[in-house]
Order: sequence, then C-alpha cells, then structure tokens
Amino acid sequence: MDKLIENYLEELARRRFSDFTVKSYRTDLEEFSIFLEKKGKNDFSEIDRKDIRGFMGELLSYGYKKSSVSRKLSAIKSFCKFLERNKILKGNPSVSVKTPKTEKRVPSFLSEEEVLEMLESYSDEKELDIRNKAILELLYATGIRASELSNLDLAMIDMKSGLLKVYGKGKKERIVPIAKAAFEALNKYISEVRGYKDGALFLSKSGKRLGQRDLQRIVKKAIVKVATLNQMSPHTMRHTFATHLLNRGANLRAVQELLGHESLSTTQIYTHVSIEKLKEEYKRAHPRA
Repeated sequence: MDKLIENYLEELARRRFSDFTVKSYRTDLEEFSIFLEKKGKNDFSEIDRKDIRGFMGELLSYGYKKSSVSRKLSAIKSFCKFLERNKILKGNPSVSVKTPKTEKRVPSFLSEEEVLEMLESYSDEKELDIRNKAILELLYATGIRASELSNLDLAMIDMKSGLLKVYGKGKKERIVPIAKAAFEALNKYISEVRGYKDGALFLSKSGKRLGQRDLQRIVKKAIVKVATLNQMSPHTMRHTFATHLLNRGANLRAVQELLGHESLSTTQIYTHVSIEKLKEEYKRAHPRA
C-alpha cells in the first residue's frame, strides 16, 4: 500500500502539482491506509464505497471540519482514479461518494479606507518599511497568493510594461498587471533596498527568499493597525483585491482570470459581498426603500 501511494505521489510531482498539495495528499492517503488496516484490509484492491464513507464518518466524529474532510475525499477520489488506470481497481468506488456540504462563508476583507490607512502608515526611509509596503501594495494590486508572492523572482517582473508573471496552482502561468502605486513601491524597493541582482524578489534580513510564514507575520501586523477581522493573512489581501474590483464594476470572468481560479463558482463567493454592498446603496438611495 505504501508503494502505491509513493507511485501516485511521484505521478503528481511529474504533473507539476505543488509541493504543498503533494505533502497534503501524502498525509490524507496515509491516514486512509491506516484506517483500512484497522478494518483488516491490507490491499487497495479490496476497498469499496463503504470504506470511504466509513473513513469520512470517523473523521467527522473526531471533530474534523467538513472542509477538511472534503479535501481528504478529493485526495482519495484522485487516488482511486490512479488505481483504476493502473488496473489495481476494477471500478472506482469513490464515484458515488458525495462531498460533505460546507457552508460558504463570506471572506474577510478591508475597506478601501482601511487599505489606504494601512499603506500610508509605512515610512519612505526605513528599508524594512519600504520592503513591507511593496509587499502589501503588490498583494492588494494583484490578488496573488502568499505562495505565489514568495516564489517571485526579479526576472518575473516586466518593468517596462508593468506586468507580473505568476505561477499558480499546478504551476500554471498567468500574467497579472501591476497598478501604478504598487509599481512605484516595487521600483523603490528594488532600486533602494534590494538591488537589481538576479534571484528572489523579496528577501529577508539575512538575504534569503522571504518565506510564507514571514509574509503571514508582515500582513497580520499591518492589518491589526487598521482593523479587527476574523482572518488576517495574505489571503485577506486577496479577498480585498477581488471584492474591491467587483464593487467597482469589474467583470466576474476578468476577476476569475486575475485570481487564477479554475472555476467561476470559486470566484462567485465575492459576489455575495458585492450584493450586500448593493443592498446598502439601494436602502440609502431609493425613496421607498
């Protein structure tokens, strides 16, 4: 069973799945194999629908969130397809297993005024402030993920056209425009702090590539200055980017492209925020509201 899991993970790596996804799938599948062994099954060819549903039920009874169980089920479904392709399974027992329904929560985001206040709180002279402001300006201007920002190299920025090359989930490439304010902050950071040498765009004090934990800390510290939200992370800036675009009339499909979402339904979560904004405007402006 361990060997089959390893073979599957090697296939994912060849298909350029992110290291994080491969690591998560490893954990999920190892947990599933332990569950099967407890049930007396030592071969993946023996698994059936009841095994998968039993595993999900056990996770929920342990207090796992439905979103976490859904992710683990996705790993199992993908693995079952692999087993079927390789003639380990005659049929796919995961096909009829339904994903647990999860509530779609409206994401936390900053107001335009809070973003402005946050960005204006940074000094134009301290090197650390110049770097951190460039990070926040870029997150707000592009909506890129923390992992995408951490993996940015200087060569991925087209300084002439103001465009950014990003490698998203599954190493898929997309081009994102950089707003004027972000471009200016980025240019100041590169010219006055970082320098034009090749390599990682954002560097730590020790000169190494800035990691995602560092980004989490920088963004949380910045948001705390201006707001109290349920979530305060680089992803909050991504939520803010999408919400502000839609509130100002951006096309949903254009926002989908900018965020690098595979499905439009993923982007549609931000329309809930826009609709609330519309309702507020309607109540404020309509004579009989």
